[in-house]
Amino acid sequence: MKIIKINAENPEKEKIRMARDILQQGGTLVYPTDTVYGLAANIFHKKAVYNIYRMKKRSSDKPISICLSKTEDIKMVAQLNQQTEKIIRKILPGPYTLILNRKDDVPSWITPGTDKIGIRIPDNAICRELSREFPITTTSANISGHPSPKSAQEARDELDDHPDMIIDSGPCPGGVSSTVLDLTVTPPLILREGAGMEKLL
Repeated sequence: MKIIKINAENPEKEKIRMARDILQQGGTLVYPTDTVYGLAANIFHKKAVYNIYRMKKRSSDKPISICLSKTEDIKMVAQLNQQTEKIIRKILPGPYTLILNRKDDVPSWITPGTDKIGIRIPDNAICRELSREFPITTTSANISGHPSPKSAQEARDELDDHPDMIIDSGPCPGGVSSTVLDLTVTPPLILREGAGMEKLL
């Protein structure tokens, strides 16, 4: 397992390229977000996504959210309308997981048993660079049911040497998991209160 230090505000291009290559080849890595440290796999690599489930000891019937680089990418994986687009423009990028109706070409191993998908666009340059060429998973880098890691060291202690790489940019500024907002219903429904709640009230 590789551990690389990276600049949170201006991530070094060569280090991002190295991390993205690992994901392109079906590897997994730990990375910082604007809330907590997450686990990444290329969503189109079935084995890599299953490795995320295995590392987290997560039930295989629970969906995993995805991270995108920019709001314009959402239309590639989810169905949008004027209302959802207005909300998205208001709060993203930011510490929110938005539940939307997925498009049919989203891999079934990301959304087992559901036609919905969770989407994040964190206010974090590293996330946006990692997901620039393909969507990646975004799920906290911990065993299911355990506290979410706020630092790379906490993530390593939790997952041992199972990920192929850990990207360390220091402690996450948020330290609290994202707020989950269901945009498939009207009015939108808050499924989990977390970071950024004050902006929704």
